[in-house]
Amino acid sequence: MTKVTPISGFPEFLPSDRIVELQFLDTIRETFELHGFASIETRAVEPVERLSNQGEDADKEIYGVRRLAAGADDDGPGLGLHFDLTVPFARYVLEHAGKLAFPFRRYQIQKVWRGERPQEGRYREFTQADIDIVDSGELPNHYEVELPLVIADALSRLPVPEFVVKVNNRKIPEGFYRGLGLDDVTTVLRIVDKIDKIGPDKVVERLVEAGATDKQARLAVQLADLSSTDTSFVEKVRALGVEHETLDEGLEQLSQVMAAAAEHAPGLLMADLRIARGLDYYTGAVYEIYLVGQESFGSVGGGGRYDALASDGKTTYPGVGISIGVSRLVHRLVSQGLVKGSRSTPTAVLIALNNEDDRAEAMRTAAQLRQRGIPVEVAPAAAKFGKQIKFADRRGIPFVWFSTGNGSEVKDIRSGEQVPADPATWTPPTDDVRPQIVTTAQENS
Repeated sequence: MTKVTPISGFPEFLPSDRIVELQFLDTIRETFELHGFASIETRAVEPVERLSNQGEDADKEIYGVRRLAAGADDDGPGLGLHFDLTVPFARYVLEHAGKLAFPFRRYQIQKVWRGERPQEGRYREFTQADIDIVDSGELPNHYEVELPLVIADALSRLPVPEFVVKVNNRKIPEGFYRGLGLDDVTTVLRIVDKIDKIGPDKVVERLVEAGATDKQARLAVQLADLSSTDTSFVEKVRALGVEHETLDEGLEQLSQVMAAAAEHAPGLLMADLRIARGLDYYTGAVYEIYLVGQESFGSVGGGGRYDALASDGKTTYPGVGISIGVSRLVHRLVSQGLVKGSRSTPTAVLIALNNEDDRAEAMRTAAQLRQRGIPVEVAPAAAKFGKQIKFADRRGIPFVWFSTGNGSEVKDIRSGEQVPADPATWTPPTDDVRPQIVTTAQENS
């Protein structure tokens, strides 16, 4: 018999943890819809040409798709699995622009695939939850404030530790580098974006290797070290003595975002001029979401503004989007023991059997309960009641239904209370109808 071995980077949840993930997804979806975002789903594959050139490592991370029966003379894969949801969304907008009403607000919750080196929080297959707003021609800057507020609303409805949304504007580093005389902005951005991984001294060294002077490199690193929870970052940037019109534009736009966020969600946003995002299509605001005190784990979401990703040559559709890395976030919380499902099955009631002859009646009782939205299953086999109760207990099923000489009775196996019950009217407590997310705090209370 062939031994089954796991494939790293493709996480699979056990049922109780999958319940946590599903409730996260349901809450996120409901919140997005409360804010007026419409759901779409795009195909899993896009032309490799469209997926490529979106960042330094994009080509390395794309999984190509090819038929196993393809001939030896066939070209290589022309299709690739999407590595994010923004690139396929931009294609979707172009393809369906004539049928969409702009500004178009969409959310999308799907799997994505990346050729990552698997490690904690880094997966080859994972679920993302994205929201984007795209307009035709021009996109007002106020959407750059709205999106992190929507994400904050979604996360605040979940059992998530304290978090912060760090924000920058790509025009700030671009204008700053150009003001320094560094015109290869893309290369500088990519090197500076590695500052958390390799440290500031190594970044300076690599910038000098790429053609910067020592002074230029050190100023670039000083810029990345600036942050604030208000608009004071502007004065800090000005103090570095670099001038450029693109820098001025970026500082003004980020100031507007920070000022508006301070009014609507004080403390939510932090201006952090180290944030760059590795993908090339971002042109304005860029975001990273971090769990406070767990920044070394990396971000659990992010996004930004893109002005030229969707264009048909006549009309450009600028957009801004932000995503939650659902798999990354849930796995982190589950692995730390912070959350778990209250049971491993949706079932709230197990109908016990006196003997196999009672199965038909038990199924009729189950149907009555299900008609009123109560998840039910009938015991797999007739056995001693103690054994059937143990079966329910192992799976976290809170209630067991019995047929007795006095009629139907239901037992809460947690408390031991057993009471008469009519399948046409009996209902469990609301919190027991469906599995719940249990947090560490709840268990200890």
